[in-house]
Amino acid sequence: GAQVAAMLEEEGVIADQEAFYDLLVADPSISFQPGSYRLALEMSSQAALDALQDESSRVVLQVTIPEGFVIQQVFARLAEQTGIAEADIVQAASDASAYGVPGSTLEGWLFPATYTFDGGTTAQQMLQAMVDRMRQALTDRGVPQDQWQQVVTFASLVEREGGPVENFPQVARVFQNRLDIGMLLQSDATVHYGIGDFGVITTTDEERADANNPYNTYVYAGLPVGPIGAPGDAAIDAVLAPADGDWLYFVTVDPSTGETVFSETLAQHNQAVLRFQQWLRDNPEYGS
Repeated sequence: GAQVAAMLEEEGVIADQEAFYDLLVADPSISFQPGSYRLALEMSSQAALDALQDESSRVVLQVTIPEGFVIQQVFARLAEQTGIAEADIVQAASDASAYGVPGSTLEGWLFPATYTFDGGTTAQQMLQAMVDRMRQALTDRGVPQDQWQQVVTFASLVEREGGPVENFPQVARVFQNRLDIGMLLQSDATVHYGIGDFGVITTTDEERADANNPYNTYVYAGLPVGPIGAPGDAAIDAVLAPADGDWLYFVTVDPSTGETVFSETLAQHNQAVLRFQQWLRDNPEYGS
């Protein structure tokens, strides 16, 4: 209490710390919750004490990160909803090793959720909380630490390719089946991530053939070199427990509804692709 009183006087909130402290001595039931509080200058001791007991005076920052956000989108959302300069957030995230992340960046490790931060929380503390939440998700599911980066990478692929969440277990199975037989994953989402273009839902022949894109799973076998977004609980669960099936192909034939066709053979898949191509012709604003 004495420290609180001294701080309030130092900041010009109250004129006399002793008068404030006397109020505390008179009522031993008074306690303080740590945090940031919005107070006025030149308040009476009683008014300042009342404000510190009023939850509405507390400054909190609430941030919602949707599933699938890439790291640039996370930084922008944090800046927008906290008031911290985006450049400061980018700087705070520049050394992934400081957060105990096995990859070279925090991509994929900033768990999508709604967070409530104290008003004085720094960018580094916010990022650490998000990384810790991802670490908790993996630990709670019993994922060995040496597999964390692989699971986050795989789950990010399912998150960005999966469409409706109910499709995730089947999408995970398609990619796992391909991995099991050494078949290229051929994910448009990885190609888009590598070129930094998220405005369309398809890729061109040139983009699919680009070996300069390290995330190009049309060229490079196996999972992409790192996560391509922030996976949530459902995507992680799908990777750890994919659906049973022999599918090797899938295509979302109606992106507006998420309707997806899963196929075991290329012939079946090609028929589904024709439906998707017709949908694209009917909805040219979605890309070519």
